[in-house]
Amino acid sequence: MFDNRQQAADWSPPTLSQFDFHARLEALTGAALVMFSGAGCGACRHLRRVFAEVHRQRPDWGLFEIDAGRDQALCNEFEVFHLPTVFLFSDGRFHCQLEAEARPSAIIAATVAALQQAADEAP
Repeated sequence: MFDNRQQAADWSPPTLSQFDFHARLEALTGAALVMFSGAGCGACRHLRRVFAEVHRQRPDWGLFEIDAGRDQALCNEFEVFHLPTVFLFSDGRFHCQLEAEARPSAIIAATVAALQQAADEAP
């Protein structure tokens, strides 16, 4: 039997690349959070652990990661200037950049609140 916290700690978000990003997101229904991260980014490592807990609490949401160092084309497309950066997608379409403290409850609350608002225009 596994402890839920251990399962969350062992989980990591699936990665997207410039080659599958649009197709995979367009195939989703509901909310999806996409984190742009970097290999040497301490805040990114922390947010990855937070995403694991969000995943445990909201398994119905898609949670993904993009390596900004590897997929510069996506960074340019979404005008990513700092890491980590999180974008919210709804039913496969861009919704907004998510601004929230890096805590599971804050990310969940910000996502729920953002989904109640009209979608922003994609960068």
